Amino acid sequence: MLRDKDRYLNILLISPSILAILIFVYAFIGWSVRVSLSKWKGLSADYTWNGIQNYLDLFADPRFQIDIRNTLIFTGVFVIGSILLGFTLAVMLDQGLKGESFFRSLFLFPMAISYIVTGVVWRWLMNPAGGSRTSGLNLLFTNMGLDSLVNQWHTTPTWGIAAIALAAIWQMSGYTMALYLAGLRAIPEDLKEAARIDGANELQIYRHIMLPLLSPVTLSALIILGHMSLKVFDLIVAIAGKQLPLDVPAIYMWQITFDGLFYGRGAAVGVLLLISIAVLIIPYIRYTTKIEAEQ
Repeated sequence: MLRDKDRYLNILLISPSILAILIFVYAFIGWSVRVSLSKWKGLSADYTWNGIQNYLDLFADPRFQIDIRNTLIFTGVFVIGSILLGFTLAVMLDQGLKGESFFRSLFLFPMAISYIVTGVVWRWLMNPAGGSRTSGLNLLFTNMGLDSLVNQWHTTPTWGIAAIALAAIWQMSGYTMALYLAGLRAIPEDLKEAARIDGANELQIYRHIMLPLLSPVTLSALIILGHMSLKVFDLIVAIAGKQLPLDVPAIYMWQITFDGLFYGRGAAVGVLLLISIAVLIIPYIRYTTKIEAEQ
């Protein structure tokens, strides 16, 4: 009887949170899906059924095709760069580096900064202006005699979005470093010692022992960084504003919804972003749940 009373009390305590999630998350998702299937354009709500026409028009829009290309480029550069740099930093710290706590905090510090602040700083660092207005990284390269590295950064045609990914790498590589460092510290030292006794060098140990054991960490990093890259908005706006060559779905959704008042198509973009993120997150959640149940 007492156990049933505790169960009901626990349900009562969490019921406000459950109700809030049902209303402000799932109910609004359902409402967004309904709006995406309507002809709503303008300030007055119009729920006239439009089927999947908004989605068809979206994929036929050349601007949205640019958005998809930019998202793929940004995601590839950001995820691969963050993982490689984070893993390298973790390996360096795992060698018993003197002052490890200081460097660990130093590498993690950018993560505590918002994307807006990061964007403002990197807008100056990646200033494409030349001549007497040269500043940031271009000025550093010029003073060091590395003129070949001077470039137009985010104003470069086609690949300008990759330059913005550098700022995201700077911000999130410390987080990836923390993931890998925790994974490295969890690997028993006996395994590495046994490999050394068998004649394996350090490169072979990392390739055949450490990396396979770190595959769950790599998967986690891929999922976390991947879903962040799909919804990037504030970093791009802070660095370069709203420019078509640097356009991504989140910026397109904002402009077409709140500037163009085309709520039907804007909701369609939001639903597509939700689906793309769910494609990454849901299999990962099922995988981790299965692993935990087996343990």
